[in-house]
This record gives sequence, structure tokens and C-alpha cells, in this order.
Amino acid sequence: MNTIAEASSPAAAPAASAEFFGHPRGLAYIAFTEAWERFSFYGMQALLVLYMSGYLLQPGVVEQVAGFAGLRAAIEAVFGTLSTQALAAQIFGLYIGLVYFVPIFGGLLGDHVMGRRRAVLLGAAAMAIGHFLMAFETAFLPALAALIVGSGLLKGNLAAQVGALYSKDDRRRDSAYTAYCTAINVGAFIAPLVCGTLGEFYGWHYGFGAAGIGMLIGIVIYLAGAKHLPADRPRDARVHDRPRMQPGDLRKVLVILLLLAITALFWTVQTQVWNTYPVWLRDQVDRSLPFDLTLPVTWFQALDSLTVLLFAPLVMFLWRRQAQRGAEPSDLGKIALGCGFFAIACLLLSVGQWLAGAGRVPVGWPILFHFICAASYLYVAPIALALVSRAAPPAVNAMMVGSYYLGLFVGGIASGWLARFYEPLGPVMFWMLHVLVAVAGSLSILVLRRMFVRVLELEGPRTATA
Repeated sequence: MNTIAEASSPAAAPAASAEFFGHPRGLAYIAFTEAWERFSFYGMQALLVLYMSGYLLQPGVVEQVAGFAGLRAAIEAVFGTLSTQALAAQIFGLYIGLVYFVPIFGGLLGDHVMGRRRAVLLGAAAMAIGHFLMAFETAFLPALAALIVGSGLLKGNLAAQVGALYSKDDRRRDSAYTAYCTAINVGAFIAPLVCGTLGEFYGWHYGFGAAGIGMLIGIVIYLAGAKHLPADRPRDARVHDRPRMQPGDLRKVLVILLLLAITALFWTVQTQVWNTYPVWLRDQVDRSLPFDLTLPVTWFQALDSLTVLLFAPLVMFLWRRQAQRGAEPSDLGKIALGCGFFAIACLLLSVGQWLAGAGRVPVGWPILFHFICAASYLYVAPIALALVSRAAPPAVNAMMVGSYYLGLFVGGIASGWLARFYEPLGPVMFWMLHVLVAVAGSLSILVLRRMFVRVLELEGPRTATA
């Protein structure tokens, strides 16, 4: 199977010695860098919709945002007149979509121009600047632009370095990407507790500032582990000796893009956890605690990541036992199951709201929702990422790993668009709409499975997951 070009060349990757839980030491530095990058990213993201709908876009404040009138006119020219909540959701969707679209270009730059290491460092610096600019209402749009550009340079190149740590046929690749995605959720768990609490109770800008500090910590960790990371090829080699597209590679690229388009259905519903879902929690869920305390909205997003951390070892153990019996689902089967799990999770929200009637939804419903979401995420996100890394042609591997985020790009924009129906449909039907989207993802994978297996050469010995 095809994999990252450097991973096919023993000279390009560090020796795969068992130094970090059976993996190369470089995986630890990449994973911890990603954890802090995600801390900064999710810390800001946990606050963004609440910040916009509850403060920034309100009369008397929105006038201070440089260039916002032009942005609003452009958005409403495409999507129609929007309420404050719907406008906040649409801006969030566009922001998230672009964050996951530009890694394609960042991957190209890392593959063929500046090298992956330099791309990661420049991206991290841009993200730190963007987080600190969020402290100023006037600089809101430049801050978002810096975060988008920085994420584009960082995401695909950092993820591609995970695959480059391993030789072409190393059976540890799936578990390495599972560890990488687990690191994402470590950062995503801590971020709402720190940045979210600071933002909700002490001031929005304290939360955004904490996110910037987290990004600076990530840069320090990445630099500290430099000698353990896969080496970039010399510039002349990137220009003159880079791998060339082979016959059949273009077809693989197109089929991978089709698979990513299907994963966009999963990311559409998953992105609502950070978009409309916080608004629903704020307005519809009974978050009261003893002693007149109230559970912060952002803590539910921390729970979303905590459940992934709790479930990750259990899911990996389950897959190992299934593999011993020859019953482990294929990668495509796992993705289909994951979409189905998310459909069940959204159904719970709809049922909980329906049973509550005009009252508030008991807190147990969203808590159960997050546990099912965790299983869904583990069956989709790391598996799809590892599949792309393994199946993409060497000549465009980092670009295709960056293209993995196309699913999140489409899902982010689609979630913002669907958010406009929250107010007219009401919560019950709104969450049922997302049930249908998730089910469509499962069915699409099952219908096209044979074609995916044939073109991407997915047959063969199962890859170890632990």
C-alpha cells in the first residue's frame, strides 16, 4: 500500500525503536505538540459562538469590529438575512470550514516548498498571534484570518509527520494515529475547563489569552523534540527528486476525495457540538447544581473530549480481541458504524427535548449524548485519517493528509448552514434532521464499499490497532 514518501525511505525517517509505549520517541513530541495546539484551538472554539451571539455581535459592540459590515453583507448576500444567533453560527461554520480547507495548500507547501518542519513552526506562530489578537474587538477578523492561515500550515504537515515515523509496512500506524487523535482530545478536554471557565466567568479575553499561551507551549515542545522528528528532504530533493504520480494514482486521489466527501456527513453533525449545541445547552438544559451553582456550558465540551479519552483504551482493546477472533470490522466498516452511533446520539437529544416539553431537558440526556459521541468519534476520525495516510500516493501524500480535513471543511460550512433551521424547526426536529444526515453517511459507505476496497487496495492483512 502507498504511504508517505519519507516513510518508504529508511533514510528519511528516524529508526522505529520502541521508545514511547512501543513507538518511536518522535510520536510523543508530535502528540504533545498537537495536544497543546488543540488546547489553544478548542479553547477559543469553545467560546466563539457564545462570544459572538452574546457579546460581539450585539448593538453597541459589533460596530467596533473592523470590516464587519462588509462581511455581514457578503454572508447575507449568499445565505439571506440572518438573526444574530444564525449569523454567529454561520460565521463559526465558515471559520471552521476554512480552518480545515487550507491544510491542502499547507500540505503542498510542506511537501514541495518549505518542508514540513518549517511549515509547522510558521503555522504555530500565526495561530499564537491570532489567539492574542482575539483580545481586541477591532481585530476580530484579522485574528480569525491568522488562525485560519496558521492551522493550514500546521495541520496537514504535523499529521503527515506521524506517518513518516514508520516504514511502509509497519503495523503500528493505526495505533499511532489513534494516539495522535487521543492527544487531540487531551487538549480539547482541558481547553474548555481552562479557557471556557475564564471566558464565561472572568471575561472573554482572558479565555482567548489562555489559548494563545497554550500555543506557545506547543511551539516549545515541538522545538525540544526536533532531533526525534522525521527529517525534511533537502530543498533540491523536494524540487528535483520528489516522487512522481504513477499510473492509477489519479484515480486513487479521486476515490479518496469521494470517501472524504462522505465523512463530511459525519463532520456536519459532529461540528454542531461546537456550534448550535452550546446555544441549546444554554437555553434548553437544566444545568443547575446544588448550592445555587450552574454547570458552565463549556464544560460539556470538555466532557465531549473526556469521554473519548475514557473510551479510547476500551475501543482499542475491543478491536484487538475482535482481531484475535477474525471479527474486527474493516476500516470502512468502522467508519460506517461510527456514523450510525452519531445518529443514535442525535436521536437522544431529540427524544430528551420531546419528553421535556415546555420544560428544561434533564442534564442526563446531554451527558449520555457525549458518551455515544465518543464511540462515534473513535470509529471515524483516527480510522479515516490512517486510511488516507496509507492509501494516498507518495507524490501527494502530505497534500492528501491535508485533504482529509476537506470533510471537516464541508462539515463546518454545512453545520453553519443547518444552524439557520434551529429557530424555525425547534430543537426536536432540528436534532432529528441531524439523525438523517448521520444515517446517510453510514449508508453511503456500505453502498460504495466494494469500489473503495478495489481502487484503494484495502484488501490484505489487517493492520494492528494496538
